[in-house]
Amino acid sequence: MKTEDLVELLSTDIEPVKKNALALLLMGSVLAALAGAFVIMVTVFGIRPDLASVIATPIFWEKLAFPLSLSVGAVIATSRLGRPGASIGAGWAFLILPVACVWVAGAAVVYGAAPADRALALLGHTWRSCPFNILLLSIPGFIAIFYAMAKLAPTRLRLAGAASGMLAGTLATVAYCFHCPEMSPAFWSIWYLLGMMIASSIGALLAPRLLRW
Repeated sequence: MKTEDLVELLSTDIEPVKKNALALLLMGSVLAALAGAFVIMVTVFGIRPDLASVIATPIFWEKLAFPLSLSVGAVIATSRLGRPGASIGAGWAFLILPVACVWVAGAAVVYGAAPADRALALLGHTWRSCPFNILLLSIPGFIAIFYAMAKLAPTRLRLAGAASGMLAGTLATVAYCFHCPEMSPAFWSIWYLLGMMIASSIGALLAPRLLRW
């Protein structure tokens, strides 16, 4: 068979990809991940009983802004890494800046606290379970986001897996904020971030097997 004939055969009955196919695929996976995380959070942990009053305080929205801003960076990174040979690009800024901000805020809280209160600001009451609770809530995200990424064409598989795991972890943390009683930036800067990093590490480990094409 001649090359021209092969090309013509392969191009037969090919339909053009929709203009927003990538965005729709990723946004669908994000919504599914977030919905799944909220369902598990409500079912397993429950919404914090004082949410109605806490939600009116600035510190609650600061806490929520941390994983939300990281999720923006993870979405950018995931969408770019779904393309062959692409880099994270601007996603790095959205991943680094929120962490830097919460570290500065956490350091200020610890520095300003009385010596006897510093351990509580860092550890809270739930440091032993917090990262693993986030990891549990990230399971729907792993399923939805890796399903979406497997339909794309990532070539930097471990980096794409890390970004996908981070996205699952950030969305899980968003849901977890509605249960978690901890209100110290010092706590979030360690234990929330650890939960998201564990999810990202698992994503990097699973990627060569799940995203290979």
